[in-house]
Amino acid sequence: MTSAVAATPPPSLEARIHGLLPALSPAQARIATEVLRDPAAVASSTIGQLAARCGTSLPSVTRFCLALGLSGYAELRLALAAESGRSSLSWERGTGAEVGPDDSLDDVLRTLLRADTRALEDTVASLDIDALGRAVSAISNARRIDMYAVSGSASVAEDLRLRLHRIGRGANTWSDVHNALTSAALLGAGDVAVGISHSGETIEVLEPLERAGRQGATTVAITNYPRSPLARTADIVLVTSARDVTFRSGGLSGRHAQMIVLDALYLGVAQRDYPLAEQAFDATSEAVSTHRRRP
Repeated sequence: MTSAVAATPPPSLEARIHGLLPALSPAQARIATEVLRDPAAVASSTIGQLAARCGTSLPSVTRFCLALGLSGYAELRLALAAESGRSSLSWERGTGAEVGPDDSLDDVLRTLLRADTRALEDTVASLDIDALGRAVSAISNARRIDMYAVSGSASVAEDLRLRLHRIGRGANTWSDVHNALTSAALLGAGDVAVGISHSGETIEVLEPLERAGRQGATTVAITNYPRSPLARTADIVLVTSARDVTFRSGGLSGRHAQMIVLDALYLGVAQRDYPLAEQAFDATSEAVSTHRRRP
């Protein structure tokens, strides 16, 4: 009997719009804001009505559609009509992006749950599997692996380093830019450098990744914004799809999205040499077994 496998939901148009927002022109950003505010109304509007409502031109609306990878406004309306059922009001309210001063703690928890669940679903749905495979192959064959991250992303990078270590794959994580740059200067062909930044604009991550690339290393970017400076400088780009919640810019939903990408990288590397990974994992589990107190 063939077991049923749940189908992965299609990539969210809303997530794609949020990912492009920082790279859009002011006119296109106004269109994006209007689409996010009331997708159902935009779906029922003509291109002229939307342009007038946003104080912009018809070509700007068309360029916005092309930036989303759509053929034009007609395809945008169809996509919006299909997705607007996710919320009776708007995507902004439906995804629980905002926490108000009068919200109860129960409301806050539900807002976080919606944001985090949506981040995981959208990241899995929109992740470039070919790029993921190339990243797995590069890391599996790497002579040296460097990871550059700061702040919250640094904890995610460190988690991947420890996971790789448990299956016999050595890697370095660098959160200090001076140490990162000196390590990047020693990389070369056959090495891999991974830069992790939610915004894709963090200089402490961008500079060493650029240096590693100039040295000949394969560079991998993990970011929420596909047009960010970090994404533009990398050989391989893995894009997350998380949304910020009030007082939580680049918060746990962003790190959860990063973590599922890094988990996929880790498991992909482990699969490449399954017997060795299994042997290393068993050996490391046995090594700490005496440090668990049993009843």
